Amino acid sequence: MSTSADELEKRLPGDLAMWFFILAELTVFGLLIMTFAVTQRVSGSAFATSRALLDGSTGLALTLSLLTSGFFAARAMLLVRRGCGRDACGWLLAALACGCIYVVLKGREYAHLLDAGLGLEYDRFFTLYWILSGFHFLHVLPGLLLFGWLALRCRRGVYDRGRHSELESCVLYWHMIDLVWVLLFPLLYLQR
Repeated sequence: MSTSADELEKRLPGDLAMWFFILAELTVFGLLIMTFAVTQRVSGSAFATSRALLDGSTGLALTLSLLTSGFFAARAMLLVRRGCGRDACGWLLAALACGCIYVVLKGREYAHLLDAGLGLEYDRFFTLYWILSGFHFLHVLPGLLLFGWLALRCRRGVYDRGRHSELESCVLYWHMIDLVWVLLFPLLYLQR
């Protein structure tokens, strides 16, 4: 069964259940971000002092690794839509590798902060930093597992032009992770 270009453009990508999940997760992140913003407004210079203890270059490297991973996932999705599902495997593995770079960098950052005594109870900034970045981190890990699973399925030729909804859903999930990080990066690392 072939699908025309017009039908593809009118169809919501992925699975509807994934869209509900993404909206629910974005709502939770939105509430956490608003809590951070309000607390920052109340705390003023204390947030700026604590934020200065974070390394902005690490935040930038984290951002680049996630966005690059999202780009590779989008390339894989494009190949599948063009009917080249097996070729998408390499792009998904590249997305997985970039996501793993994020995990390693974030793990090192967490270890450094804990060694410096900047844990969850250090001050309000770091309490919210750990909650926001930790909640985000917990979303990255299943995304990486999904990339590995999707790459294996692409290699087996499971996806083609008309059959790729679960791949779309997983790539949408990863783009949600990217979107949230694009909001968190300036909030946590850059605002002065």
